[in-house]
Amino acid sequence: MKHSPNSPILLSSSLHVDEARKAISDLVKELIEDAAKIESLDNIEIVSLDQAINRILAEDLLSPIDVPAADNSAMDGYAFNGACLGNSEELVSLKVVGTAYAGKPYQGKVDTGTCLKIMTGALMPDGCDTVIPQELTHSQDDKFIEFKQSLLKLGENRRLRGEDLQKGKAAIQSGRLLRPSDLGLAASLGVSTLNVHRKLRVAILSSGDELRNLGQALDVGCIYDSNRYSLTGLLNRLNLEIVDCGIVRDDPASLKEAFCNAAKVADVLISSGGVSVGEADFTKQIMQELGDVGFWKIAMRPGRPMAFGTLKPVAGQSSARRTLFFGLPGNPVAVMVTFYQFVRAALLQLNGATETEPPLIQAVSSAAIRKKAGRTEFQRAILGRGTDGKPVVELTGSQGAGILRSMSQANCFVILHHDQGNIAPGDWVDVALFDGLL
Repeated sequence: MKHSPNSPILLSSSLHVDEARKAISDLVKELIEDAAKIESLDNIEIVSLDQAINRILAEDLLSPIDVPAADNSAMDGYAFNGACLGNSEELVSLKVVGTAYAGKPYQGKVDTGTCLKIMTGALMPDGCDTVIPQELTHSQDDKFIEFKQSLLKLGENRRLRGEDLQKGKAAIQSGRLLRPSDLGLAASLGVSTLNVHRKLRVAILSSGDELRNLGQALDVGCIYDSNRYSLTGLLNRLNLEIVDCGIVRDDPASLKEAFCNAAKVADVLISSGGVSVGEADFTKQIMQELGDVGFWKIAMRPGRPMAFGTLKPVAGQSSARRTLFFGLPGNPVAVMVTFYQFVRAALLQLNGATETEPPLIQAVSSAAIRKKAGRTEFQRAILGRGTDGKPVVELTGSQGAGILRSMSQANCFVILHHDQGNIAPGDWVDVALFDGLL
């Protein structure tokens, strides 16, 4: 059965996680195609390197130079003409005629039978095509060196012009989520600005009469709204523009007004709360008025209820585009898990990224984990290293959807897939790290 936001409201059956992800990806592709047809605004910005981190490259960065710009030495040693080399154990004796430093090329020519002391990165002088590492040579004084012919081959330890990157070739490809190393690469080419996609504008709101803003007194049965702060942090990691729509009361008029206001200014709206079976009764009517939105039960834990689809253009909206909508659960951990599993990839895809999924690694489970086949589970855990050197994960404790401390203490998810059952101590499991080094 195909599920999509245009299907009837889905409250009884549960979608496989992979089914939900595909439906979301397909709709995002549709939105991208629609935007290409109807939007006249230029969605490309020029930003300086110091403002480009976590932006998405909109055009291939073509190298304006060869890298390296000239043949140079790959290490400290001695440069010479390698024609004298062979496979024998005979010694080669060369006279040292000078020194070449990085940034200070040697001006003379190195004749046959002589060599030049050379530092890493220094330009190869005329007549030289090979470098022998300093530690492989013997010298009675600073005037001559000796080494066995068989220690190296012609052309070794020389970096050729354009070996890393040729002028006019793509140094970084379009669609790249720019990392610190990419900015360093651009700088090494003398490039000071990059063409990137415009930041998506993402509106966030929390719905619930029990929610209070920070600084307000808590009435009986009320709680502080943590979800907007979690979502703000997640969106800031992607360097997106955030529109905070605050807390919205649990009534149709307030919700409809908030959704319409968000659709006027945002590319994407993310709400939390109000999508469970009981809460969806009045929300369903509003969604049918404002757009094509399906209410899903997803075979996952935590984060079973979710709404997804698009909001139609409303009066006063700056363009004819539809607004992508995610209605996430109200439980704090479920909000973060559903964002990680569905929203993050959709935002990256909509913003022009070519790689949207973080990599998984494998680690050994330190203890037994109970797991019911037929749903995907995201357990919060701490990744470490065992005494045998293998990566080991240990759960943070109780895995309830409302226990935000389990996310705060964890540094990874243990992902237990749809068809997996119970996990025994020592079993290998898939792990998704929260943070990357770069």
